[in-house]
Amino acid sequence: MENIHKIKTKALVMMIFSSIFGFANTTVAYYQMGYASIFWYILAALFFFLPSSLMFAEYGSSFKEAKGGIYSWLEGSIGEKPAFIGTFIWLSSWVIWLVSTSSKVWIPLSALISGHDSTQSWSLFGLSSTQTIGILGILWILFVAFTTTHGVDFVAKFSSLGGACIIILDIIFLVASLVVWIGNGGALAQPIEGVSSFFQSPNSDFGSTLALVSFVIYAVFAYGGMESMGGIMDDIEKPEKTFPKALIISTVIITVGYALMIFLWGISSNWASDLGGSEVNLGNITYVLMNNLGVELGSALGLSHSTGLILGNIMTRFAGIGMFMGYLGAFFVLIYSPIKSFIIGSDPRLWPAKLTKMNKHNMPANAMWLQTTIVAVFIFLVSFGGSAAQKFYTILTDMANVSTTFPYLFLVGAFPFFKKRKDLDRPFEIYKNRTYTNVIVAIILLILAGGIIFTCIQPILEHDYQTAFWTMIGPIFFGIVAWTFYHFSEKKLVNEE
Repeated sequence: MENIHKIKTKALVMMIFSSIFGFANTTVAYYQMGYASIFWYILAALFFFLPSSLMFAEYGSSFKEAKGGIYSWLEGSIGEKPAFIGTFIWLSSWVIWLVSTSSKVWIPLSALISGHDSTQSWSLFGLSSTQTIGILGILWILFVAFTTTHGVDFVAKFSSLGGACIIILDIIFLVASLVVWIGNGGALAQPIEGVSSFFQSPNSDFGSTLALVSFVIYAVFAYGGMESMGGIMDDIEKPEKTFPKALIISTVIITVGYALMIFLWGISSNWASDLGGSEVNLGNITYVLMNNLGVELGSALGLSHSTGLILGNIMTRFAGIGMFMGYLGAFFVLIYSPIKSFIIGSDPRLWPAKLTKMNKHNMPANAMWLQTTIVAVFIFLVSFGGSAAQKFYTILTDMANVSTTFPYLFLVGAFPFFKKRKDLDRPFEIYKNRTYTNVIVAIILLILAGGIIFTCIQPILEHDYQTAFWTMIGPIFFGIVAWTFYHFSEKKLVNEE
């Protein structure tokens, strides 16, 4: 009877799947690398997702009473100062996510309203489309902050509706792709030209070895979020058995799901003819592919071209509502959850009193408004930086990917120090051999560091210094801010004592 409310294997698999698997990750992968992205997604699963998730599970089980999330994990492993800096950079990754998605959120809304991405033709007060989207992004983040600081947390429930829409979207996509494949007699829109198709990208931007290696960041990003699962170990039935079992099952399902869906995009879309145009970018690729699938479905069913266009329009609109609802729920959670967790978990004496103060709705309103101001400034700087729409969304995506991946260097790098502690209760333990553990940690760090470095170096070699700057600025800027902030706060505490 004691385990009646505990999470069992099947429920845990669903939780892991819903929190990690992303429909849009498959469209971005196909756009960047074609079939070749399958290889990198499998490597990321085997050499990052599975081993790092087991590490996070050990952290979570040993520090299950802590309220500070990954801050508590790092502080208990490598000390307060590096934990503060590492968690600050982790927080910055969500800030960068808010920056990038505040601009991208208008694409699914545009797709829902007009049936296609029309944001590139939007203009307010004579501004360019990129600048217009930037202004709308600033207004959006201000609206979300204002609403959330007033405790309207019920809006986060919209995310469950968005998740349901995405699951239905997955099913529709699978069925439609199979119908197109059968209707075309097994022919692929993107033909497989030998083994090279699975290692060589049709995208000229990913023709070099350096660019290929940098794609590992996209693959790792597709598996991000597992660290949040480590905090629910005490809610799992027999976690020492259930968690690794659910993890292995989830790894197989997610990896196969990604590989299968990337392959299925090749049934309906030829990379050169359908995706090679300048109007296609990382922001609207999901809607371009869904629209094309609808058109091809109509053709496979023997319908008229006009009917196929209607099907494409319907597909695009449904993708728009699913993605928009998912974004809506995520915004209302992520604008306060990470920063609130960080402030509660860390020493309140390190922060100015105003930032730790909760309002009557139990929200850190002052800290949230400071965060919102930073997000708004970043949106303004990026959108008014003079880039075209395609480069604009590439910059935003690279910023989000690098900033989200960077904190894993801290979490994985701290793991050997966590294992050295002899005073911890370890109800869940997989890594028992120190040599084996250090080798696994070294491999993961090499993959992460290599991917981050190559992602930052590639635009420099191509003399695209604007993209290089914005790709690197997130972790560097927030790392310096964190170190400076902690240094002065520490001096202040010493002087007071």
